[in-house]
Amino acid sequence: MAEKLTKKVPTNIITGFLGVGKTTAILSLLKQKPENENWAVLVNEFGEVGVDGAFLSEQGAIVKEVPGGCMCCVAGLPMAIGINALLAQNPDRLLIEPTGLGHPKDIIGKLLSEHYENYIDLNATITMVDPRNFGDARYTENQNFQDQLALADVVVANKTDLCSQDDIAAFERYVADSEIAKLASGYVEQGALKPEWLSLPRVDRNAQFAHHHSHDGDEMPPFELEPGEKFRRKENKGQGYVSCGWIFEPTITFPFDAVYGLLANLNAERVKAVMKTDEGMYAFNVVNQMVTVNPISLEGVESKVEVIDKSPLPWDELEEILLSFIE
Repeated sequence: MAEKLTKKVPTNIITGFLGVGKTTAILSLLKQKPENENWAVLVNEFGEVGVDGAFLSEQGAIVKEVPGGCMCCVAGLPMAIGINALLAQNPDRLLIEPTGLGHPKDIIGKLLSEHYENYIDLNATITMVDPRNFGDARYTENQNFQDQLALADVVVANKTDLCSQDDIAAFERYVADSEIAKLASGYVEQGALKPEWLSLPRVDRNAQFAHHHSHDGDEMPPFELEPGEKFRRKENKGQGYVSCGWIFEPTITFPFDAVYGLLANLNAERVKAVMKTDEGMYAFNVVNQMVTVNPISLEGVESKVEVIDKSPLPWDELEEILLSFIE
């Protein structure tokens, strides 16, 4: 697996529910890493398309994606293949970003297993939260949400610039009432995690359960275009959520204004996209119909769109709109 490894690789899990800003936080950490270090990122998304890897690579990280559902569900062969591929490149640090619907218990178990004891030094698990969610029972009564906090060594309240004092107070009450053990906590904006949190040790903690959700076989074929295909669509479901994603071949160009308008008007829990537009290549990130757009310099990659919600949206209609932009 790791013939090139000369040391155990410091490793952190960065978890949190959908839309909390995990990818933004990892981007912030990558910008702060020592110039002489190479960091690797294993990223999982609930959907099948895999959007986050494109802009993590933009920051020079070695990235491997495990698409389709929760990483802990595929803590067998797909996750092992991803970890092994990254460790073989002898990184100075490994960051693992599970899907927001994922449960970190099985991932921790995998990383602490005999298979990785000589290769991985598992440090603090960082759980990110949006304080605005602590007034919403859809979050506070969700077992994965609770267990992501229960397994945290560091609890970080993100997006505090968008929060009211009542939001912050609700977060503080929840943490206090739940007696969440933690080594550190913090309040940040724009996912600006402190690099020193990564060096804190891991502490054994308990969660209610590790969820059970299986895919049809361990070896999941990659979701990619066949020769001559212009686009492909794939759906996924689990943990009370559904997703639909599209990939488009690299020569297709979308009108920026039309894409922005469409994504801003999609009433979905989460929308992510990397699109080649008539104004350049852009990453789109949508939470609560608020769109964040960032230019990226990648060339020759497929455009990708991923939509996640509690119930299916009119996927055929959405597909027709996307295709109408390129006709």
